[in-house]
Amino acid sequence: MTEPDLACFLRSHRRISDDQKAEIVQLQISGIRKHQIMDIMVRRYGGYDKVGFTSRDLYNFCHRNKAETLSGGDARTIISYMIESKRRDPDFFFQYKTDGRGHLTRLLWCDFQCQMDYRAFGDVVVFDGTYKMNRYNLTLVPFVGVNHHKSTVLFACGILSHEDTESYVWLLRSFCDAMIQKHPVSVITDGDRAMQKAISIVWPNSSHRLCVWHIEVCIARNLHTQDLKDKVRGFLYDRCSIEKTERKWIAFLAKEKVTDKDSWLYQMYEMREIWCAAYHAGKCYLGLRSNQRSESLHSRIQFNLDRKMTLLELIQHVDHCLSKLRSNEAYLDFQASSKPCLQPYASTIEKEAANLFTPSVYFADVQYSVKAADKCYWIETVDGYDIVEYIVGRVDKGDKQYYVKCEICVVERKLKEISCSCLKLQSLGTPCSHIFFVLGRRGEHKLPDCCVLERWTRGAKRGFPPIRKSAMYDYSDSLQRYHELHNISQTASFIASQSLEAYGRLKRVLHEEAAMIPLNGGENGGKRFGPVLPQALDVDSIDVFDPIHVPGRGAPKKKLKSVSDKSKKKCTLCKGEGHNRRTCSKREEETMLPEDVPDI
Repeated sequence: MTEPDLACFLRSHRRISDDQKAEIVQLQISGIRKHQIMDIMVRRYGGYDKVGFTSRDLYNFCHRNKAETLSGGDARTIISYMIESKRRDPDFFFQYKTDGRGHLTRLLWCDFQCQMDYRAFGDVVVFDGTYKMNRYNLTLVPFVGVNHHKSTVLFACGILSHEDTESYVWLLRSFCDAMIQKHPVSVITDGDRAMQKAISIVWPNSSHRLCVWHIEVCIARNLHTQDLKDKVRGFLYDRCSIEKTERKWIAFLAKEKVTDKDSWLYQMYEMREIWCAAYHAGKCYLGLRSNQRSESLHSRIQFNLDRKMTLLELIQHVDHCLSKLRSNEAYLDFQASSKPCLQPYASTIEKEAANLFTPSVYFADVQYSVKAADKCYWIETVDGYDIVEYIVGRVDKGDKQYYVKCEICVVERKLKEISCSCLKLQSLGTPCSHIFFVLGRRGEHKLPDCCVLERWTRGAKRGFPPIRKSAMYDYSDSLQRYHELHNISQTASFIASQSLEAYGRLKRVLHEEAAMIPLNGGENGGKRFGPVLPQALDVDSIDVFDPIHVPGRGAPKKKLKSVSDKSKKKCTLCKGEGHNRRTCSKREEETMLPEDVPDI
């Protein structure tokens, strides 16, 4: 008795089938919002009246599915998952810490592939702790680096409830435990003082540099004249000698009359050794000057999530981003399996470099230095017994001179070692134009071993087995079969739709198969519609409770104006004061069961 386009809203006509539930969960894990999932369903079935359920039903199902997954608690679920992962793979690493009441406060985890990546590319580590997009306001701290394709690689991830020195010391020591106490050569972080102190305690021999981008932001925020900004930027980028930099600092402070030790300029002077370019000349940073790699990973995670996500959702999306990074690495490995096409007049050394280095490194850095060698010219040669020094200039560098030192094997009169005063080989790991010029002048046909840093070569991970799949996305046997049948039937359906006869035949077969299977009554019935997380056998024995929400730091407390008694009532959703159910931050988690939806 209801209009056909309104009958779809009747309670008796609304039902989410099992196959729709499986697809909803799969789309949700991929980072698609619930309202977007509903739009996809409407388009797929040809209208809202043919989908079989409403947006409210979809939200209710997602909530029930999340509640079922986290029935043992958010923190207990992820710790249980990691315990089982450790049992299945002894190389999986995780450590966590709780407060006096058992609430989770710190966590660090990484799989075997992350550990292998750190062994190959852990010379430079970049990390920061600015990401707090979760319902507990905990800080996510990813440890990232750069691989042999100059793309981002993830070493480990940590979660902290407080950004103090003690927490960062625990995090760094746990990271060292995961990486068999291998310390990085260089570290790049933001300007967090607690983080700086922790690095000096745990990694005292590692070169520590502040992110250039954060320094630029601080310069723009604290200095108000362009002349003053340019002078400070000179310290940030000028790679002159340390003695000259110290003299420039003394003169600068005297000219600007900086005497207040609490001023920003004086504080920057006190910590000049971790941000001025002169103190980092020749140190191995592989061309990295900012924590952009870490920010890039944050943006990938933040693109699909919000402040209401649970720790399990956070870990799932970190793993999803990790899978994307490894998929990109696999594609770059495939590209590097073929030799690059060079010019016919390319030199022997250039051809050898193209075969040794990955295409990303060769075309971005090495080929540039090879071409720039044509701009170099010889000035003088200083011969020694086993050392020959070449003084080289460049037409585009004015009167600046570079000293290329060659160590010669006395017996065989062959080149053993080569270095340049520009220190590009030490800092970037690739030869400079001056070295290529000297090699050409000497008639060398082979790159010295010191010029080929293994981490930039095609064989950087030759000894490590590639593991690109995560157990986070292991499905049950029934869902594996469903995915396979779904893909086959989708192809068959498209082909059969081109012919009326084939369409009728396939439709009849599918109806016969569907009639043999009992209809789903609308309840989950213990079925899993998404990935089956590996769980420890005795989950209840894990004595870990969900983290306590950490209040926002640094935000000024606003003084509320006089409000009516009505607005002072407690919210019925979160029991908080000063707002109602409509403006509550947990509104999206609100669940109205189907029986509470009024009938039409």
